[in-house]
Amino acid sequence: MTRTAPPRPALFLDRDGVLNEDPGYVHRWEDFHWIPGAREAVAAFNRAGWWVFVVTNQSGVGRGYYAEDDVVALHAKMSESLAEIEARIDAFYYCPQHPDAALDAYRHPDPPDRKPNPGMILRALNEWPVDLSRSIMIGDKPSDLEAARRAGIRGLLFPGDDLMAFLQPELKPA
Repeated sequence: MTRTAPPRPALFLDRDGVLNEDPGYVHRWEDFHWIPGAREAVAAFNRAGWWVFVVTNQSGVGRGYYAEDDVVALHAKMSESLAEIEARIDAFYYCPQHPDAALDAYRHPDPPDRKPNPGMILRALNEWPVDLSRSIMIGDKPSDLEAARRAGIRGLLFPGDDLMAFLQPELKPA
């Protein structure tokens, strides 16, 4: 993506618990279930001209429960499902590191990309022309909101239920 394009607001979305139901360590498409209104919310923000990014901790990789290839494959299936309604995620960012990772390659005492650290959001801000002042992060945990605060964007705590209904007041043209 070119940084010379005009800045647009970005919708940053946590994955598990915001876009999909979170029974724990979802990494297979057959275990993935969209939250009501999630696909419609992505499509609505796409139509309004916003960037839409996923920023998700995926410690299951570091814990040895599944591989990074599984995360990438699941995100590809999510993209296919969104394309069915002419919606898209502009970029997926995930953090497989964890302080207590079972696998040495993923063990880090304080991974910069792992929320509440803002690394994934900061990477997106560096790679895409984002209007920081109009961007928002939607998460289901305080760590999501802390990552947003540290990155300088507004964070909203999603209480569950219908994501489109929750985001409707935020939907403004880019």
